[in-house]
Amino acid sequence: MQIEQMNWFQAEEHLKHDDRVIMPLGSTEQHAYLSLCTDFILSSRLAQEAGDRVGVPVYPGLPFGMTSYFREFPGTVSLRPDTYGALITDILDSLYHSGFRRVFLINGHGGNSPVQTYIGNWLNQHEDARVVIHNWWASPAVMSRVRAISTNASHASWMENFPWTRIDGVQMPNEEKPGINPAKLGQLPASAVRAYIGDGNYGGEYQRSDAEMADIWAAGVEETCQLLDSVWMK
Repeated sequence: MQIEQMNWFQAEEHLKHDDRVIMPLGSTEQHAYLSLCTDFILSSRLAQEAGDRVGVPVYPGLPFGMTSYFREFPGTVSLRPDTYGALITDILDSLYHSGFRRVFLINGHGGNSPVQTYIGNWLNQHEDARVVIHNWWASPAVMSRVRAISTNASHASWMENFPWTRIDGVQMPNEEKPGINPAKLGQLPASAVRAYIGDGNYGGEYQRSDAEMADIWAAGVEETCQLLDSVWMK
């Protein structure tokens, strides 16, 4: 149920009986051999599938996020925290003015998490609204299936390798990369990050079977649909 396929009359009519709305958040950043837009592709697809099933409008998402640590990888685009926070705040203001009161943000990029501070400030000024940030890749249903396959899985590894995040003609390495040290990574400037992580995979195999990935995806969609019905606090 994509907002791009609705006109304003239909949006107004829909809001008479449902004040929920979905918007995906992503990033454009290095993902080793996968698409630079992996985070945005995944959050957008999940939003569309869940929105269609539950009957909730889905807005076009944000393809850019906060990812300054990857700035030395060509193709990466990073927004400053204040820029990102202001953008989210303006979007929430517009959605609220239209009549939406329950905003479900499907986040595909861990680096976007600091935006919660801006959302908290916004909620203090809109006490009848509710905003949920759903980090879908880290959710219980998804992570239980990932960990059942391998505990070595992270950014740009097999756990983000779906048929829709692959690049045509790109061959994946047939190996398992050792996991990086997150504590070390957090202390490094962008130039040293590239030297440390090499191709961009944080650790794990580069690809698993399509059947395994389909199972993980189905769990993510189902969990998201359940949350859209049950997560809202009074």
